[in-house]
Amino acid sequence: MLNPKVSIITIVFNNVRDIRYTLNSVKSQTYKNIEYLVIDGNSTDGTLAVIHEFQEYITTIISEKDHGIYDAMNKGLRLATGEYVMFLNSGDEFYAPNTLENIFTRGDQADIYYGETKLINENRDIIGNRRHRAPKNFNWRSFRYGMNICHQAIYIKRSLTTPYDLQYQLSADIDWILSAAKKANKTVNLHEFVAKYLVGGMTQKRHKQGLKERYEIFKKYYGFFPNLFNHLIIAIRLIIYRIKHGKTRE
Repeated sequence: MLNPKVSIITIVFNNVRDIRYTLNSVKSQTYKNIEYLVIDGNSTDGTLAVIHEFQEYITTIISEKDHGIYDAMNKGLRLATGEYVMFLNSGDEFYAPNTLENIFTRGDQADIYYGETKLINENRDIIGNRRHRAPKNFNWRSFRYGMNICHQAIYIKRSLTTPYDLQYQLSADIDWILSAAKKANKTVNLHEFVAKYLVGGMTQKRHKQGLKERYEIFKKYYGFFPNLFNHLIIAIRLIIYRIKHGKTRE
């Protein structure tokens, strides 16, 4: 299908500092078959006022209390009607104004599209690439050595998706992607940067809990003993990376 409808979902709570960048990034896209859903957690810091400045570019605005980021994401999924769905949360941006146009005028009809991500800081400066590069060919086994596709850099057919599992507070996105990937027949590596990811989110602030959840998710998909071996490889690669590059990046 050429020019499919794309549902973009932005989750935000009390982030008046960064939300405008995300909203403007969506507004600036040259691809027009977009459904834009903004799910706000009942912000009180002026975030909602900024959102309403962009309301002509937003299909649906919800502002109410939720039970965490993945509960909010599930609200967005329930409302989405596009053939493809992606999440661009507050502070994150598309890499360029023509990012969506480059993806969805290709005619590949893939189940999943994915690309690379630039990391940015709170001053909006690009500080580098993610430590994990996107795999040449992606399937559900591709995450066994770590999440090598950023959540903001993957576009999935909505028909393949299921609600986020709320037992995970920080890493449900990994489980969500792997669940869809197991159903996918065709994935396409875009071989280009498609997103800018604002570092310093909740997963980084609660790093230990995030790692524990990732371990449990990987064990569910790959098995107990293979997961132990895979994490040994992850640890070795991390040590080598730190020796070469110093402080790690996502």
